[in-house]
Amino acid sequence: MTTPPLDVPTPAPRWRPLGPDQRRVLGVLIEKAKTTPAGYPMSVNAIVAGCNQKNNRDPVTALDDTDVGNAVSELITLGVVAEIDWVGRVPKYKHLAYEWLGVSKVELAVLAELLLRGAQALGELRGRAARMEPIADLAVLMPIVQGLIDRRLMVAITPPGRGQIVTHNLHPAHELAEVRARFAGGGAAPSPAPPPRATESAVAAAPTAERPDEIAALRAEVAELRERVRALEARLALRSD
Repeated sequence: MTTPPLDVPTPAPRWRPLGPDQRRVLGVLIEKAKTTPAGYPMSVNAIVAGCNQKNNRDPVTALDDTDVGNAVSELITLGVVAEIDWVGRVPKYKHLAYEWLGVSKVELAVLAELLLRGAQALGELRGRAARMEPIADLAVLMPIVQGLIDRRLMVAITPPGRGQIVTHNLHPAHELAEVRARFAGGGAAPSPAPPPRATESAVAAAPTAERPDEIAALRAEVAELRERVRALEARLALRSD
């Protein structure tokens, strides 16, 4: 993104809610621009492959070139994607998300992960967004999250604390309401009281269900470890080449 002169006001962001296919396409364009710049800008076929990846996607989709082509056309109309001028026969596309959202590099990485995977715990979000921009730990992530919440680009789904769940605010209103409902009460339905002759395993399971924040935090830590292992494997592969 070109930095505007100091004496020229920065244009106001133009963002608005997007549909599921539009969000997935935009998330893929942002991700690939940061992680595989040699393959960016992207053709429709490349975007389809990125949308339907089985890793780092939730939900896993089965979009075709028509679905993606329609989403790209809609995003171009909204001013968040542009077709580039080049000599090849296949059209290629880039995102204009920095200007459209009014965000920094690290803020865009955080939002891209939410676009690709939806609502998630802060620990999970940090580990995944760090693939694209350096985010050392949760202490670094927290002010970034708060800044996005203050500008209404991000929404806190559960109360502050360990394992807090957040999401982006590019959902249409009815989808955001569904996300809130899914995580109401801490993200897990209350467990019924065990019967009088419940087994030890059933009794042990009851308090576990009452600690959803701790469970989410543990899952976040596991996700972070997995990302670190993948990064180490990638470095070792480069050295072996």
